[in-house]
Amino acid sequence: MYGLLERINQPNDIKNIDACDYKKLAWEIRRFIVKNVSRTGGHLASNLGVVELCMAIHLCCELPYDQIIWDVGHQSYTHKILTGRKEEFANLRQYGGISGFPKRAENPCDVFDTGHSSTSISAAVGFAKARDIRDGVQKIFAVIGDGALSGGMAYEALNNAARLKSNLIIVLNDNQMSIAKNVGGMAGYLGNIRTNTNYMGLKEDVEKILKKMPHIGERITTSIRGFKDVLKRVFIPGMLFEDMGIKYIGPIDGHDVKKMVSAFDGASKVKGAVLVHVCTKKGKGYPPAEKDPSSFHGVAPFFVRDGSARKSEGLKETYTDVFSRKITELASKDKRITAVTAAMPAGTGLSAFSEKFPDRFFDVGIAEEHAVTFAAGMAAGGLKPVVAIYSTFLQRAYDQILHDVCICRLPVVFMADRAGIVGSDGETHQGIFDIAFMMPMPGLTVLAPKNSWELGEMLEFALKQDAPVAIRYPRGESYTGLSGYKQPLEHGKGEWIKKGHGIVLLAAGSMVQAAMEVHGILKEKGLDISVANMRFLKPFDTGLLEEALKGHSLLVTLEEGVVTGGFGQAVAGWVNERDKSSRTICIGLPDRFLEHGSVSILKKKYGISADRIAGRVLEAYEEEKGKA
Repeated sequence: MYGLLERINQPNDIKNIDACDYKKLAWEIRRFIVKNVSRTGGHLASNLGVVELCMAIHLCCELPYDQIIWDVGHQSYTHKILTGRKEEFANLRQYGGISGFPKRAENPCDVFDTGHSSTSISAAVGFAKARDIRDGVQKIFAVIGDGALSGGMAYEALNNAARLKSNLIIVLNDNQMSIAKNVGGMAGYLGNIRTNTNYMGLKEDVEKILKKMPHIGERITTSIRGFKDVLKRVFIPGMLFEDMGIKYIGPIDGHDVKKMVSAFDGASKVKGAVLVHVCTKKGKGYPPAEKDPSSFHGVAPFFVRDGSARKSEGLKETYTDVFSRKITELASKDKRITAVTAAMPAGTGLSAFSEKFPDRFFDVGIAEEHAVTFAAGMAAGGLKPVVAIYSTFLQRAYDQILHDVCICRLPVVFMADRAGIVGSDGETHQGIFDIAFMMPMPGLTVLAPKNSWELGEMLEFALKQDAPVAIRYPRGESYTGLSGYKQPLEHGKGEWIKKGHGIVLLAAGSMVQAAMEVHGILKEKGLDISVANMRFLKPFDTGLLEEALKGHSLLVTLEEGVVTGGFGQAVAGWVNERDKSSRTICIGLPDRFLEHGSVSILKKKYGISADRIAGRVLEAYEEEKGKA
C-alpha cells in the first residue's frame, strides 16, 4: 500500500528515493495523511497542500543539522512523516500521542515550537545570527504562508532579514488562503505576481536560448542580470521584496519537486536573505478538501469516501452559534454595531453577520494587534465595535487592549471564544491565560456566562456600556441548564443558585455547570453546600462575598483558567483582608502549559472535573472540621 513510504523511517531517507518516484511518494503521503486524519481529526487541507514543498526542502537539507522553522506549524505532518514519525500517526493529537504542531521535545528535527502565526521569519533570523556567531554553515529555512504574511510581525522580521550578510531562505507558501480566503493589500500584491505569466515566461525563454549558446551563454546570462531586474520591475509591480533588499525567486509551482529543489539549491548560494515564492493548492489530492479547503482546514474524524463527519453533531448549538445569532439580532436594531475578526469569520461565528451587514464587517487578516486598535479607532469615532478572537490569539494583542482601548476607556467589546481548555491543539491553543492577563487592566469589565441564555444577555449588556468589556466563553456545545435562573444583569453583580451552609462554591462561567455537579455529589454525602454564579470576574460582587462569609467557613473559587493571577486569587486577597477566620481555596489550572488531549481527560488530570473538585472540597472541609 505504501511501498515508497515504507522506505522512509528516519531523517534524510527521502534522499534514497529516485527522482522519477517523487510523484508516487507524494501520492502515498497524501493517502497516508487522509487515512490517519480521518480517524483522529486534525489539520487536513493545509497539510495536503505542502507535500511536495516539504519533500523538496528535505531533499535540500541534512537533518537535524540544517534547520526548518514552520510558521504556525499546523502544516508540518509531511515533515513529521519524513523524519521517522509515521508509526505514531495513529495517535496524532491524542493524549500521550504526537502533537499536530512542531515540538522540540518530540524530535530533534523540530527546532522551534510553533502554533501562532507570523513568527517564523523572526525566529529564522535569530537562528541565522546564532549560526554566524558560532561560525556554522547550516541551511536555515523559514516556511511562511501568504496568510501569515498579513501579520505585522512578519514585516518587522523581513526588515531585519534584509540586513543579513549571510544566507537565509524564506519560503513563501502561497495558497491564497489563511483559514478563510486571504484579505488585504498583500493578498492582492501576491495575486498580481501569481497571475503575471509574462515575466516568468519571458525569463524562461531567454534562459533556454542562452543555455544553448556554447562558451558565451553563461557570460551573457551574467551580464544581463541587471536587465532581468529591469524586466521584473516592468512586469511585476513593486517588487516589494527586492526593493527591501531581499532576493526574490519565483513564482514556482509548489507541486513540482524538481523545480523547487533547483530553486532552493540556488537560493542557498546567495549571501543574504532570499525569498522563494511557491504556489500551492490547499487540500490538493483529496477532492472534498480541494473543493472546500476552509471546511477541511481543521476537521473532526470523517469518512474518507465523501468527507462527511463520522460522528454527527446533530443540531446542538455552540456558544459560538449563540454569539452569532445574538450579534446579528442586535445589529439589526443598531447601525453603530460593527464586527471585527482576524482571519476567522467562520470560526468566530461572524459569517452570518458578514453576509447580512457586509459594510459593517471587517476581516483584517492575521493581525490581532491591528484588529484591536482598528476597533479602538471605530469606538472613538462613535461606533460600537465587537472584536471576536479566540482566547489564545487575543494574547497577541495584549498591549493594544491595555494601551489603545483601556487607557482611552473606549467602548470596545471583546468576545474571547475558545476560552479555557480546547483540547487537541495543545499548549499553543489552550485559552487559559485570558482571565489572568485581563484582571489587572484598569477599567476593563470581564464577564463569563453560565449558559447560552446568559451569553446573549451579556453581549447585549456589554454593548450598552461606555467602557471596554470582555466576555469569555468556551468552545463547543453551549450549556442550557439552569434555564430558570434569569436574574437581570447588573454591573458587578452575581447571582445565587443554591443556598446552603458550610461551603460555598464561587463559580465563574463554564465552571458553574461543574459546580452544580459538585453540589449533587456532595449532597449525596450529606452536605448542603451553596453555589453562586459570579458572572463578573472583574469587578466581582463584593456584596455577594460579604453574604457568603456569613455561614460559610470554606469559600471555593472555580475558574477554567490559570490560578496564578486569576479571579480566585483576587477573591482570596479580598477575603483575607476582611475575615482571617474563613478559608478560601482557589481551584483552577496550574501554572504550566497544558499538552494536547481531549477536554475531559485534561480537566480530570488537572483537577477541574466535577469529581476531582468534589474530592478536593471534601478534603478541605474535613481539615476545617478537624481544626474546630
